[in-house]
Order: sequence, then structure tokens, then C-alpha cells
Amino acid sequence: MSDWKAKRFWKDAAVVEVEGGFTVELDGRRVKTPAKRPLTLPTRAMAEAVAAEWQAQEKQIDPRTMPVTKTANAAIDKVAVQKDEVVEMLAAYGDSDLLCYRAESPEELVARQDALWDPMLDWAAAHLGAKLAPRRGIMHAPQDPQALAELYRRTAALDAFELAAFHDLVSLTGSLVLGFAALEQSHAPEDIWTLSRLDETWQAEQWGRDDIAEAEAEIKRQAFLHACAMIVLCRAA
Repeated sequence: MSDWKAKRFWKDAAVVEVEGGFTVELDGRRVKTPAKRPLTLPTRAMAEAVAAEWQAQEKQIDPRTMPVTKTANAAIDKVAVQKDEVVEMLAAYGDSDLLCYRAESPEELVARQDALWDPMLDWAAAHLGAKLAPRRGIMHAPQDPQALAELYRRTAALDAFELAAFHDLVSLTGSLVLGFAALEQSHAPEDIWTLSRLDETWQAEQWGRDDIAEAEAEIKRQAFLHACAMIVLCRAA
């Protein structure tokens, strides 16, 4: 039974408007999540992306080729039912944000971090109302409680679909600030990803490339770009 795979049983995948949003029907049968909940999506654009994934399936269903469907399922089956816990987990990144923990040496790395990461902290102060302070070294030092409270408020204001994508934006970069920058589309996704990889890029410049590490980083990069695309679908008209 371990080799069993679900087979395609439908001819057409169609978007249908329903109460609370949109869904996808396969030959008139509404798609449900793995937990058997209705797959009700917030925007037509997201529903069209899900429908396209189902329509693209051939003889056997391959979930690996259905990233939008997978994220939508996670939003409904996981995030929506434990939103408070997800918000707590993500907001906690603000007190240990990647951008706030700087190298003490060498001077070239210190200068690069300051030059590239300081503008993002300035952006967070100006656009998010949360001023976080950088530190030298890896020892934890608490951030301003008011700044953390504002970041928590903004995180809690996201709906389940936004939070599902935001989870990946934050966890993959290690930064709540970079996650919000991607969420607000204030910077190009590739630029945000590059900022999150500053330390790894520096190490590669000093010691040479690691093919295994680069392959793993590319998987994470693709996941980050998918999360950015999900935000666009969440906020499409």
C-alpha cells in the first residue's frame, strides 16, 4: 500500500464563488482540505492558482507540484485553528531578529552588515513603528517592549492565509523585519532574500563555495519566493 498514489478522476477544475470567498470544483465536486474542511479561499486569484495546479495534474496527483494548494491547506487546517500560537511564535522573532545581531569582527563584515542591515531597521522604525536596536556579538539583549508590542499587533492582525505565508517569510530569513518587508512588498523578494544570506555569502567569499550548502539554500530560496507569491495572491483584488 506504500506505493499507492491518488489518481486523477476529473476532467475540469473550475473556480466557483462561495460564501466567504472562492473555492475550486473538480467536475462540480468541491475540493476539501486534508482535514475535510471546505477549501474556501480569500481571493479569486488564489482560487485560480489552485485550480491551475489541479488542472495541471496528469494521471497521478503529485502534491509536490501544488505549492499554492499546500499553503492554502495549511492556512485552513493548521494556522486558523491555532492562530494565537502561530502569532506568538512569529512575533518572538522580533526580540532576536537576525538584523540586530552583528559580528564583532572582521571589520569588512561589520561594515557590510551595518551598510545593508541598518537601512532595514530604519525602514521598520519608519513604516512599522518599531525601532529595534542592533547589538554586537551573540549575547541576547532585550528590545524595546513598545517596539515588540507593535510588531506583535501587526502580526496578530494578519489573517490565516497571510500568516501561513508570513510564517515562511520569517522563519526562512530569521528576521521579523525582513518578513514584514516581504509582506508589505517594500523591497524586491530577491533583494530581501540576499539580505538574509549576508553572513553565508561572506563565508563563501572567504572559504569557497559548498555545493551541498548551496543546494539547500536554493530550496529555501524557492520556498521564500513562493511565500512572497502567496502574499500577492492573498492581497489580489
